Amino acid sequence: MLDVIRDYWVYFLIGQYPNGPLGGLVLTLLLASCGLLLALPLGIVFGLARVSPWRWLRWPVTGLVFVVRGLPLLMVIFWAYFFLPSVTGVKTDQFTTMLIALVVFDAAYLAEIVRAGIQGLPRGQMETARALGLSYGRAMRLVVLPQALRSMLPSLVNQFVSTIKETSLGYIIGLAEVSFIATQINTQVFTKPAQIYLILGGTYFILCFGLSRVAYWLERRLARRGIPNVTRKVPT
Repeated sequence: MLDVIRDYWVYFLIGQYPNGPLGGLVLTLLLASCGLLLALPLGIVFGLARVSPWRWLRWPVTGLVFVVRGLPLLMVIFWAYFFLPSVTGVKTDQFTTMLIALVVFDAAYLAEIVRAGIQGLPRGQMETARALGLSYGRAMRLVVLPQALRSMLPSLVNQFVSTIKETSLGYIIGLAEVSFIATQINTQVFTKPAQIYLILGGTYFILCFGLSRVAYWLERRLARRGIPNVTRKVPT
């Protein structure tokens, strides 16, 4: 195992870069980070629509969120890879395709996290803000949403963990993320598949377990401050 790490650790981390496209573990983390960051504003908008008092806004967004959450990510990737180019006439590369799929998929899950964060707050927050003369929009933006976002932090970290694992599906469309690179290394070495995939599994475990502990620490910290935890309120 040590000789595999010694000979291929650079390839495992960054792929063929700088002599080729970026890949490996760095690409996995970059893709997961960009996917979550780009999905967060969309998830907030969808989450606000999910708790909106206006049915014409709440019902279509609720239906969209339920449809996306009811589909496997692999199906969303196939749609982004095959369906969007046929409609738009623009062929996207593997990274862009996977990023689009992750943004759509994560936005649906973040919408439920935002909804749970808002509904987890005491009703008196909104009522008090409205009694002070704030409109619904200003009360939500200035009073309710900032508190909800603070309580969402552990759930956001957990969603980042899920996104890191979801990037492995980029292998299907030839994206050179870390699991694809591990397969390429196995093709070159050929005699040590157990060691190579053990390194891959250990890498995922270290990343995801470490981030899970961060989420647990945030949850405990928020609990000590009396901030409600939305993790248990988000349906899976």
